[in-house]
Amino acid sequence: QVQLVESGGGLVQAGGSLTLSCAASGNIFSVNVLGWYRQAPGKERELVANIGSSGLTNYADSVKGRFTASSDNTKNTIFLQMNSLKPEDTAVYYCRYSANVLVWGQGAQVTVSS
Repeated sequence: QVQLVESGGGLVQAGGSLTLSCAASGNIFSVNVLGWYRQAPGKERELVANIGSSGLTNYADSVKGRFTASSDNTKNTIFLQMNSLKPEDTAVYYCRYSANVLVWGQGAQVTVSS
């Protein structure tokens, strides 16, 4: 069993920054993919960024150059540094673990005011 605990998020003005973190625990496979997704009101959940256990990352076009995903493998934790935030970035952000099982975090609200 794998558990994900997210932290961070909150309210920020446009142009500001926030950092999310997601700590994974339990039966974690060494080869896995941890990622960040978001879901805005009335919209489908979408990929923001993925980090493979090899360190390879990929980003949604809408966040490239503004968001940075990173990981601390010793702590099984991933981070999402979000800079130059825009009102359209407002959403609930979820981390996701994919390997032996598929697990979602509890979600963190990010609200960007104009």
